[in-house]
Amino acid sequence: MMSMSYQNVDFGRMRFDLIACSCSSNASFDRLFAKGSNVKGDGSRKNLRKRYGARKLFCFRSGIPKCKVYSTKTPETLLNGISEGTLPVLNVRNESNDPISIAELFEVVADDLLTLNKNLQAIVGAENPLLMSAAEQIFSAGGKRMRPALVFLVSRATAQLAGLKELTIKHRRLGEIIEMIHTASLIHDDVIDESNLRRGKETVHQRYGTRVAVLAGDFMFAQSSWYLANLENLEVIKLISQVIKDFASGEIKQASSLFDCDVQLEDYLIKSYYKTASLLAASTKGAAIFSEVDRSVCENMYEYGRNLGLSFQIVDDILDFTQSAEQLGKPAGADLAKGNLTAPVIFALEKEAKLRDIIESEFSEPGSLDEAIRLVKSCGGIERAQELAQEKAHIALHSLQCLPDSAFRLALERMVLYNLQRID
Repeated sequence: MMSMSYQNVDFGRMRFDLIACSCSSNASFDRLFAKGSNVKGDGSRKNLRKRYGARKLFCFRSGIPKCKVYSTKTPETLLNGISEGTLPVLNVRNESNDPISIAELFEVVADDLLTLNKNLQAIVGAENPLLMSAAEQIFSAGGKRMRPALVFLVSRATAQLAGLKELTIKHRRLGEIIEMIHTASLIHDDVIDESNLRRGKETVHQRYGTRVAVLAGDFMFAQSSWYLANLENLEVIKLISQVIKDFASGEIKQASSLFDCDVQLEDYLIKSYYKTASLLAASTKGAAIFSEVDRSVCENMYEYGRNLGLSFQIVDDILDFTQSAEQLGKPAGADLAKGNLTAPVIFALEKEAKLRDIIESEFSEPGSLDEAIRLVKSCGGIERAQELAQEKAHIALHSLQCLPDSAFRLALERMVLYNLQRID
């Protein structure tokens, strides 16, 4: 016996296809993830059954186009965002199959980003040209302005719910504050990590020295805090202030677990939330708060930002193993070399004891780092990290269901796809 429900919903160039199926047939497991995933074959099907259980699965049958399987079971952690019993997240596809570009995604808020760039130069450079010059090293290093763009996309998408015809000054100031905080964190991160390159260019401390770099980061944190206080919204002040605290917590958590092969996946996710997802979640929720929409919408926007941020971090950690130094703008395998164990390594350690020995030796033998990278790739660490990135991406997509259809919601959906497309 089998019961099945099918739903197909079109959103412009995207389509959501959902089948909730209670069958136990192996035919349900024909294909597992979105186009470009390397998770295929009978071994993967067995692993999926073992990890999640057949009865927990929502399957896309092979007789229907774009058949896929996704689990509604998520790890028992404060970071999962969806509990058992909720509706399964929807799968979204880019039907044109063309690569998604950042320029295309942000086209609907291009004018907002131009205004942001002008305002940032005025805000940062007005008091100290040297610090502006140092900050400009980051601003001009190929950054995508993703965080303020998300602020503007969520602001405009939620403004429709609230009946606002234009963004408020608070929406715009929030975008500027978020970019200043992000830039400050990058400057400090490069000092802590002793990184010489960022996006293929010299880091601030490499060009101006550590003292100027630290002061530039401090200045931008202080400047952003001053503008944040002037927003006079206690909820948003608390939200963004927590982000700055989270940055420090993330760095401490990372520094205390270097070369620790007993680190758990949950520890990794918490650290990734502190270092990456916290700022995105605060950005998207803050934008919704300033649109004065219902509390449930604000929380959904928080979940979108949090899970998108986690998915982005996981993908970045995968690319550290799969891309060249030229593509990354920094040495490949740099995190592993410093003892920072990310999702691909944590998964590979479950299968390969030799990897533990190499890491705990802190790569003391010639060629040991290359050997460790090879083991991570051969033991399924990359594929399982891809699954995790996709899981977080689907939760992010689910969180957007509260928004009305618009070009801004579509861009938010396609941002999730853009991230996953980076590992196709």
